[in-house]
Amino acid sequence: YFYKNVSGSPLVRPAWYFDVKQQGEGIVDVTTHLVDLVQWSCFPEQIIRKTDIGMISAKRWSTVFTPEEFKSVTQLDKFPNYLNSYVKDGKLNVFANGQMIYKIKGSVAKITVEWRYKAPEGTGDSFHSILRGTNGSLEICQGEAEKYLPTLYVNADDKTDLRTFEATLEDAIQNSTHKGLSLKKVSEKRWEVIIPDKYKVGHEAHFAQVTEKFLGYLKDGKLPRWEVPNMIAKYYTTTSALKMALKSK
Repeated sequence: YFYKNVSGSPLVRPAWYFDVKQQGEGIVDVTTHLVDLVQWSCFPEQIIRKTDIGMISAKRWSTVFTPEEFKSVTQLDKFPNYLNSYVKDGKLNVFANGQMIYKIKGSVAKITVEWRYKAPEGTGDSFHSILRGTNGSLEICQGEAEKYLPTLYVNADDKTDLRTFEATLEDAIQNSTHKGLSLKKVSEKRWEVIIPDKYKVGHEAHFAQVTEKFLGYLKDGKLPRWEVPNMIAKYYTTTSALKMALKSK
């Protein structure tokens, strides 16, 4: 969301943040993190190259701002001249949204990122993810039913033998390296994974974990063998999506 409250005060964004020629489009911005998640979740510690990526489709669309909404975010009374090319019927159109569907190592991935003006009261940034497997899927939901907290579910496919599926799932939870996990059956084919609070790392603590990992690489004097090729593949994915989206406009 563009409008955010930080420590009780509205976050003031600079006007250039709304210029995709300076800030970048949504399809090459937040999507870099989502492409990372696809790579880390589906192909952990595997080398991914540009030749493993094949773009299927991509599109982009704008978030529309009234002058009043723009002022509430930037504290500016009018749109700067360099944003005039994005203004239509007195409203600012920012290409902050995008979607890409692509192949990665033979599997199909779909990523959608959407920016809106302001979150509904009591909510914030949200994330939804589905990883489809042979007999079921892993799903992360963060809606009203989850009190807007990320929650992990396991879903069995329609043709799956439920008795075998549940026994296998129970065994996986009991033997997980993350001790203390448990299952709550939500419906005949759906289970919630109950995650202890000790694993629920906040935003700032997560940055500390990332820093610790980086310092370990610095101390060793080398990166994992997959780090550089995977980063190149990641940005190849996002820039390929933007090129395709621009052609299809």
